[in-house]
Amino acid sequence: MNKQCKIIVLIFCSLKLLLHFIADSHSGFQGDELLHIETGKHLALGYMEFPPFIGLLAFAQNIFHSHSVFIYHIFPHLASVLILIFVANIVTELGGGNKAVFFVLLGILIAPGFERSQQLFQPVVFSQLFWIVTFYYLVRFVKLLDQKSLWLATAFCISGFLIKYDCIFLLFGLLSLFFFSRTRKALIQHKFWINILVFIICLLPNVLWQVSNHYPVLQMFSRLYETQLDKLNRMDNLKNLFVEINPVVSLFLFLTGVFYFFFSKNKSTVFPLAAAIGLSFSLLFLSNGKAYYFYPIALTVLPFGAVCLEQHVFSKRKWILYAVTVLMVLGCVLIPFGMPVYSFHRYLSRIYPHEKKEISGGEYAIKYDEYYTTGKWQKTLLELKLVYDSLPANEKRYCLIWAKNYAQAGAVNLLGNEYNLPAAFSYHGSFYIWAPDDGQMPNTIIAISYDVGNFFGPYFNEVKKVKTIYNPYANSEEELYQYIYICKQPKQNFSTMKLLFKSRIFE
Repeated sequence: MNKQCKIIVLIFCSLKLLLHFIADSHSGFQGDELLHIETGKHLALGYMEFPPFIGLLAFAQNIFHSHSVFIYHIFPHLASVLILIFVANIVTELGGGNKAVFFVLLGILIAPGFERSQQLFQPVVFSQLFWIVTFYYLVRFVKLLDQKSLWLATAFCISGFLIKYDCIFLLFGLLSLFFFSRTRKALIQHKFWINILVFIICLLPNVLWQVSNHYPVLQMFSRLYETQLDKLNRMDNLKNLFVEINPVVSLFLFLTGVFYFFFSKNKSTVFPLAAAIGLSFSLLFLSNGKAYYFYPIALTVLPFGAVCLEQHVFSKRKWILYAVTVLMVLGCVLIPFGMPVYSFHRYLSRIYPHEKKEISGGEYAIKYDEYYTTGKWQKTLLELKLVYDSLPANEKRYCLIWAKNYAQAGAVNLLGNEYNLPAAFSYHGSFYIWAPDDGQMPNTIIAISYDVGNFFGPYFNEVKKVKTIYNPYANSEEELYQYIYICKQPKQNFSTMKLLFKSRIFE
């Protein structure tokens, strides 16, 4: 990468961080983030919803003993910058120059879907990073046929699997290397079966954890298809993908990149890479994945589009360079649709009218809960504190909080110390693993849930609803209200509760 390209990368990395810092100042914790933060307190070889690597990252961030959104976004911000750096390196490996690097990084910057997915402390951003780094070394291997690139691709593919199971789609794409004699001979020469063996050995601890815990990931996927994926339309997913990565980016970089796959003269390099992307895309498409599942694949296509524009369009008609630049810069108006670079009140007046959704009983239906969760959790914890303080001293001593939803449990455990609240437990998602598994339940439990009917009734002789918390910004009717209960005289102990919820952890 030449000096000018490095300057371009530095500028875009700085702009990227600036956007994320602004968004942090307007954000609370997104619901899933509270689950991921909790994993840092329970390091293990696996979790119910995802592999173990997110727990190590959460553990490192927990060292700061902070409740700051910025602190818990340190690793996502670093990952988002590294994504830009490696995408730029992919462009230069494909023969692109300054213009191609500029356009691909601008395309990523103005894509609302990329911005939001790379903002939050979730496995998604790290999955994108490891996918892109693996692809970078795949490009290097296809070009050089060297053993070093093969091993580095193996290492980052392993890392991808240990952060998110969707790396299976990347692995499926790598089968393309066997379709072409040039890469197939190189794999055999480098004894690729050793790479496969190392890959299996590194994943074995998590596989054994899954076996010992009765394959919770399969239960999760089953529930996911039952409640969400089976209801999705594949073509609608593709339409959503094109919108979420910005229609301008889709038109000038994504579709151009796909076009380049078929008409590039550098067949020995481009065809194996195009086949890898095509296999990954096909399997994910058949699996009916959500639009954001395709983001890592889109990131691997954009460099080809940028190189194609630079080599075959801008070199012949320079005026198109300026026209495309203007259109892509104008595409920046979509950034606030993906991340909270506006304050909440400005979002409600400027952006929300274009995303308005009617929820019966609600005032607004905000798509992304991080816009309002600072106030939401403050209100929730204050109400829990009022209920807890109302208990007699002998009941407060042993009282625990049972949260129906993992985000509620995560909020109590992360922020509850400020309100002198007891610890929360839950049987939802990975919180099931951390719930007490023996001993008697306290005689008094404070329970909190969304609108899920008489959920706690079967487990106590006395259940009394004492608080109702209204959320005017909820995106679904179920989350319009949170209810707080005082539950007394449990009918079973903790070990029995574990058995009762063994197959209900994703309800």
